[in-house]
Amino acid sequence: MQIRKMTHEDLPSANALCLEAFMMAVAPSLSAQGVETFSKVAAQEAFAERMASNSLMLVCVAEGTLVGLIELKEGCHVAMLFVAPLWQRRGVGKRLVSAALEQAGANVITVRASLSSVAAYERYGFTLSGEVGEFAGLIFQPMERRLAI
Repeated sequence: MQIRKMTHEDLPSANALCLEAFMMAVAPSLSAQGVETFSKVAAQEAFAERMASNSLMLVCVAEGTLVGLIELKEGCHVAMLFVAPLWQRRGVGKRLVSAALEQAGANVITVRASLSSVAAYERYGFTLSGEVGEFAGLIFQPMERRLAI
């Protein structure tokens, strides 16, 4: 497994991976609005715009295939973390989180975790930090992880 920065050549695979994992694990619990909101955020053009701004995007490649990705926005917020369904629970998420946190620019890292991913984020060292919320149809649990200085 290799962790590296996302490239423009990765955009089609990143989009497909996010949509596959999202539709399987998160979409069934959301409204049509939430699914539409996520689809726009995971679009190739949206990824490209964020790559050009202040988001760190890392991918995990295994056996020649993109199997996971993480986006760390402004050095302090996990905006996306997805692992291909067939690669889940094999250490991909943990490696991506570790690699992103090594490049964090803050002592507290936040995430708005989908409800189905709360347990995974807890395994990565995040704790609950607020009440369940909703934005544009996306339901989330605020969480944070404090980093040692």
